Amino acid sequence: MVSFPSGLRLREGERWWGGAVQDGACMPFGPGIYERDLRSDHGGNQATPLLLSNQGRFLWSDEPFKVSFDGQFLHVEGAGFQLEEGFHDLRGACQAASRRHFPPQGRMPDPVAFAAPQFNTWMEMGYEPTQDGVLAYAQSILDHGIAPGLLILDDGWSEDYGVWRFHPGRFPDPQAMMTRLREMGFSVAVWIVPFVSPDSAEARDLARRGFLLRDSRGEVAIRRWWNGHSAVLDATHPRAIEWLDARFDELVETYGIVGFKMDGGDVDAYQADDLAFSPTSPAGHCEAWGRIGARRRVSEYRASWKLGGGPAIQRLRDKHHRWGRDGLADLIPNGLAQGLVGHAFVCPDMVGGGDIGTSFGTAVDAELFVRTAQCSALFPMIQLSIAPWRVLDAEHLSFCLGALRLRARFVPEILELARHAATTGEPIMRHLAYVFGGYEDVADQFLLGNDVLVAPVLEPGARSRRVVFPPGQWISGEGERFSGPCEAVVDAPLGRLPWFRRTC
Repeated sequence: MVSFPSGLRLREGERWWGGAVQDGACMPFGPGIYERDLRSDHGGNQATPLLLSNQGRFLWSDEPFKVSFDGQFLHVEGAGFQLEEGFHDLRGACQAASRRHFPPQGRMPDPVAFAAPQFNTWMEMGYEPTQDGVLAYAQSILDHGIAPGLLILDDGWSEDYGVWRFHPGRFPDPQAMMTRLREMGFSVAVWIVPFVSPDSAEARDLARRGFLLRDSRGEVAIRRWWNGHSAVLDATHPRAIEWLDARFDELVETYGIVGFKMDGGDVDAYQADDLAFSPTSPAGHCEAWGRIGARRRVSEYRASWKLGGGPAIQRLRDKHHRWGRDGLADLIPNGLAQGLVGHAFVCPDMVGGGDIGTSFGTAVDAELFVRTAQCSALFPMIQLSIAPWRVLDAEHLSFCLGALRLRARFVPEILELARHAATTGEPIMRHLAYVFGGYEDVADQFLLGNDVLVAPVLEPGARSRRVVFPPGQWISGEGERFSGPCEAVVDAPLGRLPWFRRTC
């Protein structure tokens, strides 16, 4: 174990991963310029105080730090960080960091999260989901031959922020709706945030009980977030957690809700001088919010801090409906980054994009939609919101549904890898460098486990792509054979997701 006060000289050929998942497309770090201050900015996604080297060493701190690379040195600003060495390669460093700092908890999300495509009401219904709309949406999923799975009721299902009961105007008989959804084969999760509408009776009660975060003056903190200004539940307060858990239990026991989409909790909702039951940093508040859902059958997080090894679904942040950065091109490198920092149960953003500000009501690029569905199909999970049958013509819809059918063939294998991840901490979706060593700069394809190579098409108009094959004998889904290590250009018409299985 080694501590260093300033710059760490990079070894020849050394590459690093970790920190903010949102920067996965910038990884591996090393030869270029990079900077991120994890004390105040997590990029709206998961983050952890961990950096991993392909030369078998890792850096960890219990507290957030600022990290930068200048091409020759790794610089870290913060307290308590330590360098540990001697683990041979990226896989060794990853497994050692997991054992020491975020050991696997032996639990995984309910299999329903993996076994069928997840569907979310967000992009189809926006802020006003309704009982009739949800039932019609669910029926349309079945009508298009898709198996029922997890259905997520997003923003707008509840009376108000912090009032976690079904909106009586939009859902006049939620019991009947839930009974019908169960008869159709669906399991239901609902969207939750730590925010509480400040002028509500709920906020007044929570403030009286001391369950809301206070600012440096001792007043209830009112924070701006994407839906306006709200008070914030103090997730460090044990009785505030008990209060929220009681709301969750009521939803589970009354309606059969199986899980919760735990949105919000980003570090920018907190300030360093906030007054809480247990004083902590903005990252500490993010961590506290992230621990609330851990005992539920299904909990999904987008923003979390230092929660590797846990049973939560970790979703990539909302992506734009576009080919390049912060769109399709970021799915694989950011998903790989998730796995390396301890989040095995990876969920890409919604197929077609989940950013309602840039995607909702705009024209859909049918080719991009299909290629996104293909890219997501062999992730540990896949989630859709925009109904493909509403926005695609018959040909493109058939390609999208074909990607979902391909996924169905892999579900038993994915579930076995999920069980393995729950006990070992190993990623389900793996970087080539994690399994084989080398291949550090191959970030547009991935491995499902050790033996399935997935190489989606990520460029508009492309009907072939270059595939890097690691050592071994590889056979494609169409029966083509390749002897690695090698590179080859493979055909990839619009209806095909290139994937290959290692036979020896």
